[in-house]
Amino acid sequence: MTVARTRSVALLGVAGRTVEVEADVGNGLAGIHLIGLPDTALSEARDRVRSAVVNSNYPWPDARIIVSLFPASLPKRGSQFDLAIAVAIMGAAGVIPAERIAQPFFLGELGLDGRIRPVRGILPAILGAAKHSDVTVVVPAANSAEASLVPDVKVVPVGHLRQLVEWLRKGDEPPEPEIEETVEPAKISTAPALDLADVVGQPAARRALEVCAAGGHNLWMLGPPGTGKTMLAERLPTLLPDLELDHALEVTAIHSVAGVLPPNAPMMRRPPFVSPHHTATSAAIIGGGSTIVRPGAVSLAHRGVLFMDEAPEFPRHVLDALRQPLESGRVTVSRSAGSVTFPARFMLILAANPCPCAQDEDQGKGQACRCTPTVRRRYLGRLSGPLLDRIDMKVTVARSSRRELLADRQFVETSKTVAERVLVARERAAKRLAGTLWRTNAEIPSSVLHADYRPSETAMRPMTSCLDSGTLTARGLDRVVRVAWTLADLADKDAPDQDDTNAALSFWLGVDS
Repeated sequence: MTVARTRSVALLGVAGRTVEVEADVGNGLAGIHLIGLPDTALSEARDRVRSAVVNSNYPWPDARIIVSLFPASLPKRGSQFDLAIAVAIMGAAGVIPAERIAQPFFLGELGLDGRIRPVRGILPAILGAAKHSDVTVVVPAANSAEASLVPDVKVVPVGHLRQLVEWLRKGDEPPEPEIEETVEPAKISTAPALDLADVVGQPAARRALEVCAAGGHNLWMLGPPGTGKTMLAERLPTLLPDLELDHALEVTAIHSVAGVLPPNAPMMRRPPFVSPHHTATSAAIIGGGSTIVRPGAVSLAHRGVLFMDEAPEFPRHVLDALRQPLESGRVTVSRSAGSVTFPARFMLILAANPCPCAQDEDQGKGQACRCTPTVRRRYLGRLSGPLLDRIDMKVTVARSSRRELLADRQFVETSKTVAERVLVARERAAKRLAGTLWRTNAEIPSSVLHADYRPSETAMRPMTSCLDSGTLTARGLDRVVRVAWTLADLADKDAPDQDDTNAALSFWLGVDS
């Protein structure tokens, strides 16, 4: 009996850290001891591993077993270490050759009968393991599709501990995982595909949606119920192009860690759309957890859209917590055990009614809004000034007229038509920003924006007058300039002119004007 070593991966947010798993089987009181800051789920691995090894018809050493997880100062959480602990103990006991397990990474949770169950976070874990050269990773068979997304990594899917041990003993080709028999689910009718043509009228809001999609800007829509605010927001993803490979891997890794990755779609190629309820807590929106820190809605919406309907109904501290990720594109969750950083670069879409009763002033007697100006200001005042200062565009959505509601829908542009213009505008911006870290106009930092992409003095004139009058802040100036560049890209211009800056300024002042 001796010491055997293997490797696994611990997740810190969406970053994978290599963990060396050592097992020492020696003389002493029989039992297994885990050291290296394990959490409760990991401490329970002692019983899972023992039952899995015994029920796979392999001998369990009647000796003192010490399992060490290095680095010892790094907190380890979750059940993905079960497989690495099992093979390390069997290597130290001489059941399998110790040299065969020294280089591969092992990830997976063990069932009591020896089955290897899937775990969350496989993609970011393998991305962390891929930092080493000539990497082999053993994963549960159910996670094989997700694991194979990482290039230049040899993935070995296994379904049972017995298969894995026999492969490690013989050294031949990787085992074929046993496929469990499943009953084909009944086909269900799918909802019709969303399309911008479903929204009748609202030309200003439709135009604002196109500009947001082209430049990655934030939007606030204000209007009474039934005017199409939610319909517009839900159709924004249909205007966005597919995610690039590096962005798709980022988004897929976040959803994998959160455990919400669709089983039939290991790679998320479309921008996500997240719409939390207004009763959601700060931890649900920003991220958090008492033991294992999970990404929140802002991270699940990374590279996509975060839609907050009935925005004034959200707690004010939750809304104000959005200010930091809107600026930096990431969110840091701090707990006593440490801090975890998640990416959070999203497009924020806010929708709000003009008052608490949500009635129109022009409705019939007995139904008209009776809210006083003070009540209206207090209601909309739940959206703080610093938050609204980070919104690029503001649009008032009014009720559609009878003519608009009965108009022939063939004259309304579809999502496909608008998405083609959005793609051309994004390609123009990407060509202009080639060689930088940014892909859209909304991502350009303020210092670079005014140093390299400042419009002409003539184009800046409308904004400078607003700065002098105090109606435009310094942060607002940056956002108006970014929107002006997006309008120029949509109009196939080399640089924004005064018409573009005027239009961008009207969008920024839209609700208040």
